[in-house]
Amino acid sequence: MASYLVTGGAGFIGCNYVDRLLRRGDKVIVYDNLSRRGADANVAWLREKHGAEAFDLMAEDVRDGAALMKAVDGVDVVAHLAGQTAVTTSVEDPRSDFEDNALGTFNVLEAARRAETKPMVLYASTNKVYGEMEATRVVEEETRYAYADRPEGIAETQPLDFHSPYGCSKGAGDQYVRDYARIYDLPTVVFRQSCIYGPRQMGVEDQGWVAWFAIAAVQGEPITIYGDGKQVRDVLYIDDLLNAYDAAVERGSGVAGEIYNVGGGPAHTMSIWEEFRPLLERLVGRSIPVSYADWRPGDQRIYVSDIRKAEEELGWRPRVGVEEGVERLYEWVAANRELFT
Repeated sequence: MASYLVTGGAGFIGCNYVDRLLRRGDKVIVYDNLSRRGADANVAWLREKHGAEAFDLMAEDVRDGAALMKAVDGVDVVAHLAGQTAVTTSVEDPRSDFEDNALGTFNVLEAARRAETKPMVLYASTNKVYGEMEATRVVEEETRYAYADRPEGIAETQPLDFHSPYGCSKGAGDQYVRDYARIYDLPTVVFRQSCIYGPRQMGVEDQGWVAWFAIAAVQGEPITIYGDGKQVRDVLYIDDLLNAYDAAVERGSGVAGEIYNVGGGPAHTMSIWEEFRPLLERLVGRSIPVSYADWRPGDQRIYVSDIRKAEEELGWRPRVGVEEGVERLYEWVAANRELFT
């Protein structure tokens, strides 16, 4: 049995990880300021499923370094999943984005560095640290964009080019996490995540597009497509992401300081509307009207993760196909409409 601190443990990825950890008997502290939509519902779900005393809840903020010092004391692993998650929000309020992501990550690392247990730190970074990748050749096809000469996608060697306040704040944390392994010998791992989706994702228009489209379709809410709908993403089902986390923890210091692109890879991609629409309409059982608006700042016409490094070093690969994963998500949304009203 290991002890975990999960920052953002009441969020989408966090509560799913907490659920997994509790099911296998690990000790868990959920560290979350409960500010995000659905956080209270996720905590209630965890308590209903595992019992009110199954985990400790610290309703604190990652901007509070002193609270983090107390939380990290004695744990074996810190899964740092808390933070601001939308490019659009970062453009509107860059200071809060910086404090949540860059300062929050620094506080987590300092707490881990000073802890006697020297816990392993898993950091949820983002593909947005690569920016728009203007120099990467892209071709337009009937229903999607494609790389002209990168069949395996974008590797970890791609130069960083943050491009948005969100990219800057997450990228700063990304590099701090890596260097705390090199400078302080703290076992840290960076996961540059692509589009993660699955149950308990309270997607909104600005973030979590797979879940948002499913929620909007079920609820009959209007959907706006920013751009032309041919933008391509590699999508990764939540269980597959958590498998990557577990694989890194199992290898411990052997992967300290490493960075992994973690997404669906070339085999698990779809364009955000031109290819997603037929699948979603089949599940809903009707056509879904949409409106179109201008491209958002920093939007990538295509992003696909090259996941070969994670496959080789972690023994990991995605197992849930796009259609199967989307069906699971849709069924959860349809069965939990009350969460979105």
